This record gives sequence, structure tokens and C-alpha cells, in this order.
Amino acid sequence: MSEKAYKPKEMNEMLVINEDNSHFFGSRTEDQMTLEGLHAFVNQYADTCVTHLFLCPNAMRASFRSESRDAIWDPVNGVEPEHKWPKNAKLLHERGLDPYFVWIERCRERGISPWLTQRMNDIHSVDERDNFMHSTFWRENPEYWRVPEGSASPWQNRAMNYAHPEVRDHQMAFVRELLDRYDPDGIELDWMRFGYHLTPGKEDEEGPILTAFVRKVRELTVKAGEKRGHPVLLSARVPAHPDAAKGLGMDGVLWAREGLVDLLVPCPFWSSSDFDIPVELWLERLGDAASRVEVAPGIEHNARPWPGGKAVGNDLASLVGFVVSSRYRGAKSLYLFNWMDSETRPVSSSQYGTLLTQGLGPKTVLSSRRRHPVCYRDTVPPGVSANVRLPIDSLSGEKVAIPIGPKPTTGEAFLVLGLAKKEDAALAKIAAFLNGQELVRAGDIADLSAMGGSPACALRFTIPLDVLRDGHNEVQVRQTEGPSQQIVWMEIEIKP
Repeated sequence: MSEKAYKPKEMNEMLVINEDNSHFFGSRTEDQMTLEGLHAFVNQYADTCVTHLFLCPNAMRASFRSESRDAIWDPVNGVEPEHKWPKNAKLLHERGLDPYFVWIERCRERGISPWLTQRMNDIHSVDERDNFMHSTFWRENPEYWRVPEGSASPWQNRAMNYAHPEVRDHQMAFVRELLDRYDPDGIELDWMRFGYHLTPGKEDEEGPILTAFVRKVRELTVKAGEKRGHPVLLSARVPAHPDAAKGLGMDGVLWAREGLVDLLVPCPFWSSSDFDIPVELWLERLGDAASRVEVAPGIEHNARPWPGGKAVGNDLASLVGFVVSSRYRGAKSLYLFNWMDSETRPVSSSQYGTLLTQGLGPKTVLSSRRRHPVCYRDTVPPGVSANVRLPIDSLSGEKVAIPIGPKPTTGEAFLVLGLAKKEDAALAKIAAFLNGQELVRAGDIADLSAMGGSPACALRFTIPLDVLRDGHNEVQVRQTEGPSQQIVWMEIEIKP
């Protein structure tokens, strides 16, 4: 099969929804563990703007009866888990229903491209060694952890270390099983669950280990494509910045240039969405490979202004801001993680319906309200910037660059500053500048619910449209009178 055949038409302008390994089972009743219930899950995305469903069948354990690892309902220390997720997954198995087989088939019937996405190193709740989510392999082999027998703080200490061939064999066995058992359009290696896979401090040096793993998976997908009679594509979720990805061993640029992957998803882990993913840098470094490898930046549930700051769920306006900026920087496809149909989604049911039906096409987003908040990059190795810019002291005069995509030609634009709680805040006078021009104060914002960082108040400044620039805009705050204040949230808001 030729390399060119690995990029079918549907790889352009993708809108991907990632369905995780637990959500369906944990959000439905026993009565919905039926063929009709499985079909209903897919049907909600049919005839919408969603083009691809990426279905996750695993963390450490599988949400089906696997031959290569524990099922999620298998006993731990002789006791079956009582959680809704394993109970419902087991119920489907007992009824002779494999949800991933059913979903793949139903997706094709309803015009959606079905993929499987494998979590390569999920470590949810590893501070609870006997949690039902943990595999026998992980429990019995603490010598294979990144920090052998290490503390659970941070959780990444207890991720499996791919420097051990036994770990690679264990994970590759599941890749083989997925490709043998199912017939997806593609398979994704989700390296961002949880983003750390090699010996601490040696990730860059040991990176070729992960590259060899991806190369082997590519060989398996080619064989699967020959068996199935259609290409089986390969995707990788990797850190948002190419330097961070390479420095942690997930060298997406190399994988693309070597023809090992068809899709790259530069994205955050979970702590915060990254509203400054350098799509143009990814495309530049891909070189000729950019013509055959899709780059689909990913957004998360959370918007957190700095590490340790209070997060807030994204809303449709911040999603639109992410999309407008990403498209301006060269993205054609978009990937939503933790934007499932209930519980974890950051927006209401009605807003979710609006997202599905209206989509995120250029005309839709450019005619919608958009927010461009300042957050940070949550998965980076030492020596690579996390792009942390908040909080800042109002007396510091620091400059912050905010990417907005194309500047608007009509409508209104505002700079929003969230200030920390201080008793003497009323005595402070703050001036704000955009691209060197002082802005006019437009009053306070009463509703702070959409702002992270726990602001006590929020100031709004009017931005003349002719002051805005395409791409990055430089904000500077100068306090002219009163005691120093702390700025904990910053965004540019654009209303059509």
C-alpha cells in the first residue's frame, strides 16, 4: 500500500471527539447497556459536524474482556469492584455485546469515521495501590515504574517506564489485540495519558525507544490495512510544543518525517488548555511531511491561568477563541478531549448541542463571540518554557502576548483583567495598554464564573479595532496609583 494512500479525504477538516474509557459506562444506567443504548451513543453525533469519534478502550485495564490485560471488572484482592463503570462494562460482556465492535460498525453506518485510541501510560489514582483501575502487571512490577517503588507524588513517578522491554511488550500486545480484534479506520497512541514514559532526566536520551515502538506499530497498522482492505491510519497525541514533545521522548516531528504517523495531535495533558499551541512551528518543522500528515491541535476541559491557580471549565467562547487562533496558525482539523456528552463536558447540554450542530467551521467561529485567555503549557521537560505568564504584579510593567488569530473588522473588543482579592484594591489605579496604546476603562465585570485564578474583581477595557493586530497582541499593565495589585486572569474578548 502506497504512503499516499494513508491520507484519505476525510483526514481534512476533522472535528474529533474523544470518548474516554469510562465515560459511557459510568454515565448510563443498566437499562442502557443494550444494543439500542450503544447505538444511541453514536446516533447523537450522526448528521452533526462531528467527523470522527476516537473511542478509548483502556487505561491500565480494558473496558472489554481482553486477552492481553485485565478487564476493568476483574477482582482486586479477590473482590469485584462495585463502581458503576466496571459493573456496566461487565453487564455488556455478559449480554454478548462488545461496545467497541458495535460502535465501529454503527459509526460507519452513520457516516462517522471510527478510530480507537489507546492510552499508553494511564496512572489515574496511583496513590491508591489497590484501586480497581490498576492492572495486575502494574501492581506486580513496581520495578518497572519510572521511579521504582517510588512515591506517588507526583503520580508520574509511578508511570510505567518504556525503557524496560517488558513494558513495551505489555503495551504492544494490546496494540496487536486491538488491530486483530477490531476494524477501525485508525488507531491512536495517546502518549498524553499521562505524558511521561521514560527514565526521569533521560527522556531525550531514551527517546529512540518510543520511536522504535511507534515504528513497530506502523508496521502493524500496514498489515492490518492489508487484512481489512482499507488503510488503517496512525495518530499520536503529543505535547503541545514540538520541543517539549522531543524533550520528553515523543518526537512527533521525527515520526511524521519518517512516515510513521498520519495524524499528530499537539495538546495539553489536562491541567490547562493551551491557547498558544504553535501550529505553524509544527508545520514548519514537518517540512514536506506537512502535506501528508494532518496536525490537529487539541483543547482540554480546563482553562487554568498558571500552575496551581484555580481552573475554570472552558465555555463555547473560549473554544471558539482556541479554534480561530489555531486555524489562523495553519490548523485545518481540531480535536476535543474531555468534551464528552455528559459529566466531563465543560458546557451545558444545550451548548453542547449547539457545538455539534453548528460546528467549528471558519464562518461559524468568525461570526461568534470569542475569548482568548492567558493560560500555560502543562507538559514540558526541563529547559523548555511552560509559557507561564500569570500571576503578575501590577507594578511590574510586564508584557504579555496574546494570540487572537485574525483581527476583527467589525464588532467590539475588550481586554479583561482579573485581580486578586486585596483590601486596598479600591485605592489602586491601573492603566492598560495594547500594542503600545493606552486603553479606555469600560467598567467592571460582575460575573466572574468564567475566569480562573480566583479573581475578586475584573476590570474591562475597550480595545479599538484598529489597535488590534493579526496573531499575537502585546498587553502591558501599569499601575499609576495606590498599593500593588496582583493580576490573576487576563483575556481578550471579541464580540462580532
